[in-house]
Amino acid sequence: MDFNYIRFEVGDRVARITLNSPKTLNGYHEAMLAELCAAVQRVREDDEIRVLVLTGAGDAFCSGGDVSGSKQSASRFHHQKMGYLLEMREGMHQTVLSLTRLDKPLIGAINGAAVAGGLTLALCCDLRIASDRARLGDTAVRFGLLPDEGGAYLFPRFMGLDRALKMSMLGEVYDAQTAMQLGLVTEVVPHDRLYPRVDEIAARLAQGPPLAIRLAKRMMYKQQEMTLVNALEDAALSVMITNPSEDAREGIRAFLKKRKPEFKGR
Repeated sequence: MDFNYIRFEVGDRVARITLNSPKTLNGYHEAMLAELCAAVQRVREDDEIRVLVLTGAGDAFCSGGDVSGSKQSASRFHHQKMGYLLEMREGMHQTVLSLTRLDKPLIGAINGAAVAGGLTLALCCDLRIASDRARLGDTAVRFGLLPDEGGAYLFPRFMGLDRALKMSMLGEVYDAQTAMQLGLVTEVVPHDRLYPRVDEIAARLAQGPPLAIRLAKRMMYKQQEMTLVNALEDAALSVMITNPSEDAREGIRAFLKKRKPEFKGR
């Protein structure tokens, strides 16, 4: 697939997807979401890629759905009886599932506004490093709309039910420091340090043992829905993959020889 509404770059085992519609503050539409899903699938299938970074072009991360009235913002489903349901199910919902099912580390570089569906995209990321200029919140109610992109599920899990209700029902948007205090952001850095900091974290993850990192991510997400007994059983099964791996042997050799390990993902 050719990319017209995102940029997709790969280097040093790190992929970067940049939402690339700065005139609409990277508001998403069907074509952008299709490209985003296609790029995530490339990351999923390429074992040479170990980390994914998601960010936005210009002054925003993502302002939510594109309401500019442009040709691209028109849905192909609206003429159908179940059009709005199909638009969500086949568009943003597929994107949320694609991002949350990715078992490689996903870093959100929150360079500016991340509101409504843009906040949902940010919360799909494992780590959210925000510029001190970023603003995060849910503005859907200002348009008489809902947190229907996955926000009603994700917002309470990150900030608590009462705070999520307050944010969504009042249409609140927070500065980066407040967002971090509420649990929406992992770390806040000066704006000019955003990408260097993200690149630093991504490089460290890319140099780590990919099997262990991917399985640790899968375990932590899966086990949130498990009992302790089931979680421990899941852990016992997972070590059947990591403990006999070449990466585990390499980690021990490097430790004993006091050198930096070279993990191959095998």
